[in-house]
Amino acid sequence: MTFLIRWLVTAIAVAAAVWLVPGIELIGGDSAWIGIAIFALILSLINISIKPILQILSLPISVITLGIFYLVVNTILLYLAAWLANGLFGIGFWIDGFGSAFLASIVISIVSAIVNSIVGADNRPNGAY
Repeated sequence: MTFLIRWLVTAIAVAAAVWLVPGIELIGGDSAWIGIAIFALILSLINISIKPILQILSLPISVITLGIFYLVVNTILLYLAAWLANGLFGIGFWIDGFGSAFLASIVISIVSAIVNSIVGADNRPNGAY
């Protein structure tokens, strides 16, 4: 159940990034929501599997940059998810350049944090503070 909530939160965040960030487009017309859902699923799976490894490997750089390098890791993972979505499913998620991807990763992080706080989907077990 937790994964489904995270998938929905990621889909909302990706939709916000597509809507807000110039240079991030989803080519699909009427099936745009299906594309966002599939892209969010791919991004969620990448965040679960690859992101912890990249965060551990980039820990020294992240300590030096006071955690700002994690945004670069998120940008790289966004590129990877777009590449997989376009290659495997032909979604048509288009990223104009690194600046757009970097801004989209910031928007996705902020919107995900806000929506997670609203729905209460955090990592704490029930009743823990």
